[in-house]
Amino acid sequence: MVTLIEKAYIYIQMKKIKLLAAVFVLCHLTVFGQGAKNIKINEVMTNNTASIVDEYDCHSPWVELANVSFTTFNVRGMYIATDTAVLNPHLSVPERVAMMSCIPNNETRTNMGGRQHLVLFLNSNPAKGSRHLASSIDASRPVWIGLYDGNGVDLIDSVTVPAVLNENTSYAREKDGAAEWEIKAKDAVTPGIENYIHVAESKIAKIKHDDPHGFGITVLSMGIVFSCLALLWIFFTIFGRIMSRKQQEKHKSAKQAHKERIIAAQEEDEDERAFPKVTTSNAPDSANDAEDDVYVAVISMAIKEYLDDIHDHESGIITISPKYTKWTRI
Repeated sequence: MVTLIEKAYIYIQMKKIKLLAAVFVLCHLTVFGQGAKNIKINEVMTNNTASIVDEYDCHSPWVELANVSFTTFNVRGMYIATDTAVLNPHLSVPERVAMMSCIPNNETRTNMGGRQHLVLFLNSNPAKGSRHLASSIDASRPVWIGLYDGNGVDLIDSVTVPAVLNENTSYAREKDGAAEWEIKAKDAVTPGIENYIHVAESKIAKIKHDDPHGFGITVLSMGIVFSCLALLWIFFTIFGRIMSRKQQEKHKSAKQAHKERIIAAQEEDEDERAFPKVTTSNAPDSANDAEDDVYVAVISMAIKEYLDDIHDHESGIITISPKYTKWTRI
């Protein structure tokens, strides 16, 4: 028999399961809705006489869808409408769906990867293929095209194509997902690929398309220059502070060493005054003592000769020898 506590526990667990399921469904629907918003009507051609052809070599009006995100989304079950009557809010879902063309689910290309495109043919018969829709348009008048979500209620994207389009020209966004639209010439039509990306288009031409007035490249160039100047200012500021600090430390060390030398000299002088040095060396001064020794030796020898009566004996006779010259005959 199940107790009251066990019943309460089962009830709480069931509530948790229901709450988790509700959160899961809500998150799934939120992600799905965000994915649908990434699908855009990207390019439309209402008067096709020499542009792309379908599987039967027929030139039909076409509309291009673009997935502007980087995630995959399947557009099968979504609707294409060309009748403005579907905008009536009083219509029921079955009434609105009856006036629109559904994108079939038997086409692998409807599973659109990130940045991919899908071309659908209008004014056609769905029996001709999965990309053929029965939505009708009149190229002589402005054409409204709307993309509805699979519920037949939420309008994902729409565009009104002007009636001034010439043959084989298209009405397209300036680039995928952009808000601005323009009329593209015959040689600039890009069904199934990104707008303004051509095989023969150079980088300079692409820059001219993306930045016709040069504001972007000017801001970019000035930003690079000022960024480099800012980096140089930061580098030299830091480098200058480091060198100034090293110079201050060097000057401080030299000043401290000089102060220590002065203190050491003062302490040495005080020690000498307190304890004077006494010289006790008996060694004679080399120069003066040598002269004194010579004098003493000479005097000593003179005294000894005197005491020994040793001296030169002279006769006291002076002899003068005459010398004859030429003057003696006079």
